[in-house]
Formats: sequence, structure tokens, C-alpha cells
Amino acid sequence: MLVEMMFGAMAVTKLLLWVLQQLILNVRVVGDELDEDTRDRMQHRAEQLSREMAWLLQELEQQKSQELRSKEQNPVAWRALLFAALQHWQFWAIAGILLLLILGLCWCLRCEFVTDLVNTFILVAEQVSSDGSFPVLRPCFGIGCAHEGWSPYEEDIIYSLLVPLAPPSGHAFLPELCNPGETPERNFRIRVQLECTCATEQLGGGTLCFLHHDEEALRRNQGPSLLHSLCTGCYLDVGKTVRRFHQLVKACWVVLPHSHRWRLTMLACSRSCKFKVATAEEEITIEITLGVQQGDSDIFMSSQASEAIFTPSTTWTLSCAVAEAKFFELTARQAPDGSFHLRCLQLCARILVGTGFSSYTLKTVVMHLLNTTPLSGWHRTRFLLRLDDIMRYLCRCVEEKRLDHFFFGNEKIPQEIALPPALQRAQPFNLFQHLAQDPDAQAEAMREFMDMQDCLTRMLTYGH
Repeated sequence: MLVEMMFGAMAVTKLLLWVLQQLILNVRVVGDELDEDTRDRMQHRAEQLSREMAWLLQELEQQKSQELRSKEQNPVAWRALLFAALQHWQFWAIAGILLLLILGLCWCLRCEFVTDLVNTFILVAEQVSSDGSFPVLRPCFGIGCAHEGWSPYEEDIIYSLLVPLAPPSGHAFLPELCNPGETPERNFRIRVQLECTCATEQLGGGTLCFLHHDEEALRRNQGPSLLHSLCTGCYLDVGKTVRRFHQLVKACWVVLPHSHRWRLTMLACSRSCKFKVATAEEEITIEITLGVQQGDSDIFMSSQASEAIFTPSTTWTLSCAVAEAKFFELTARQAPDGSFHLRCLQLCARILVGTGFSSYTLKTVVMHLLNTTPLSGWHRTRFLLRLDDIMRYLCRCVEEKRLDHFFFGNEKIPQEIALPPALQRAQPFNLFQHLAQDPDAQAEAMREFMDMQDCLTRMLTYGH
């Protein structure tokens, strides 16, 4: 029976390999919009995943051959060997990882499409909202687990992006702390200040100066300023800005080339713009967060809600999402072929469902380990060792009631990631502060961790 199970796993594995090969041959998954450079990148990624799958298939075949030989020589030794295999690296785990590789390719293809779609929208929106009553939209950044390549979900994936906002002509954005002296600095207000553009106007700039023209002339020629359209008092209002952006998406959609094949459905969301695009064959959910860049850094003040129960409409929350995506991009470029760091993160993220641990907690653990463990140590041959490292690190953090945020005061951040000086100098921020304040919460977290550990063992042993 066990031999039949091994041959059954071989059949599943070969089926998954065939599916990947079909994806390679038909690399266009989400439409005809991919350009040649994108196709080349996708083809390269597909071929890399195919090599990884072929390697795993070879591992499985070798394992089957070894166990069959052991059975012929010594049935007792064969049973012991099979038990050890079932405890660690057996066929269900391999088949599951192969499936994640296929899903990873599909996500990669879709992320390219989503980014292209949103950037096309931004180009159109520039022509619609160029009167100074809305911020200037910059090219978007893909953020979150789907764009980073480790989404634990097979369905209902939300593709998240951050669209930077810049002040329009005649305006300046002046960030202010909501709570001066707050450590770390995480909540901001963005004061909007009018600036004189008379010199530009005289040179034929086409925009009237909001400071030195009367309201009647402005209303007749170009409408209200950003200060009088999207602000509460003198501060940029998240709710008003998101609602206007929401309307802009609907208005611009009809002229986008994508609208010929995709149907747009707007979704309710108070601090981001969320919508679905769908054809008869597939549906993609996209969520756009708006953000104002802190200087020239990779850190933004974003429209996302803060951790507080109530977030005022003029509060913009510090976001490291772009820096995090950049960290994973750098890691992918520097890691040797066969690196399984994203697969480790992906597999561990699937055991969080129903627990109080967030996927961000797990991502933080993996980022710390990636920053301290040589990337050669994340090769697929050490997959189980790195899984064990992740679980041990998380366990220690729960026991010590401390998990440091990856970017606050971390001296080991790669130089390619630009951080504001205040963030570099900040004291480490404890993501497990609630455990330190509540002994019952720590006890519950430890119970959930033990359940997660059991779940991971079952997943590696039985495939579910």
C-alpha cells in the first residue's frame, strides 16, 4: 500500500509538472497587454520554476528507489526509513510545494498585469485631474504578499498597490506629527500650503496662481485649489481624497484599453480604493492605497488605518510596505538559484488561519532571518532547517514577549533601501507589546503557537 502511495504521489507530481509546462508554453495568462520585456521576464521565471520542479521530482524518484531497495534488503529498516521520510520530507510536502510554485508563477504574471493596468490609469488620470484640485499621481508600487511572491491564499487574492501623491502646482505638502514626541513616529497629518505661481503663469504655465487671483477668476478658469476641495481645515483629508480617487477610477475606466475585455466593479472601502476587474474566465481584486513619500525615502505616509480603534480622517499612517517589497526584490536578485525563502514564508503563512498571529508577524520574522542568515542557507536542500528556524524564532519572540519591527532602528538594513533619518535613529518598536502588557495574551499566544506547530507537522506529513 505504501508503494502504491509513492506511485500515486509520483503521478500527482508529474501532473503538476505538466501544468507548469503548459503555463510556460502559454505564458500569457491575463490578457494580450504584456509587452516583449514582460514576456521575457515571465518566460525566464517560468523556466526557473520548471527547473525547481524537475529537481523536486528527481528527489522524489530517488527517495522511492532508496526505499524500495531498503525494503528488499531489510523490511524493518525500510519501515524505519519510511517513517523518517514521513516525518520530514515526504511526497505530500513535495507535491504541496510544487503546487505553490505553479501558483507563484500565476501570481507573478497577474502582478505584471495589475501594475500595468494601474499605471495606464495614472497616465489617463493626469489629463483629467490637472487643474490643481487633486494631487499629482506618480507611478505605483506593488506591495503586499501577492507582489512579494508568497501569498498563502489560492483564491480570493487581493493585489495591493500604493500610488504616491505629490502636491499639484501651487501647493506644498508639509507633514506634521499627530502627537509630537510620539515614539516611534507613526501617525502624521499633511498640512497643505498654497504657494505663489505668478512667475510660472507669466511664462505661459497655464495655471492661475491660487494665492493672487480672486475666487471668481479661479472658479471660471480652473476650479478650487486642493486646499479648498480635499482638505479639512488645512490638512489633507484621507476620506475626501479616497472618494475623489474612487470617482476618478470610474471616470477614467471607460477610456482605458483594458475596458474592452474587463468589466469594472467598484467596492466599498473608506481608506483605500478597492475594485474588481473581471472577464468571463477570471476575476482580479485590486486595492489601491494612497501615500505621500517621506522625502526621498522608501517610507510613505499612507491612507491605511492606524492600529487605533478610531483613525481621524486627517491622519496618515506610516507605511513601510514599499521598503518591504524592495527588500524582497533585493533578496530575490541576490539569492542563488534554488532559494526557497519565499516558499518557507508561504507555507508557514498557511498555518496562521484562525490564530491571533498576523501574516505581518510572520513576514517580520522571516525578514529578520533573511537579514542574518546567509542567502546560501536558504537553498531548497535546507528547506526543513529554515522552517525550523522560523518556528524557533517565533517561539522565542513569544516567550520573550518581544518582536522588533524590521525597519525601526535596524542598523542592518540594506543600503539600497532608503530610510528617513528619524526611522534610522528610532528605538526598536516591539510588535508584541500587547503580550508584555497582558500575561493572559501571552499564554494564549503560546497555546496558538503550539497548535501552529502541530498544524505544520500535519501539513508536512499528510499534505493538509
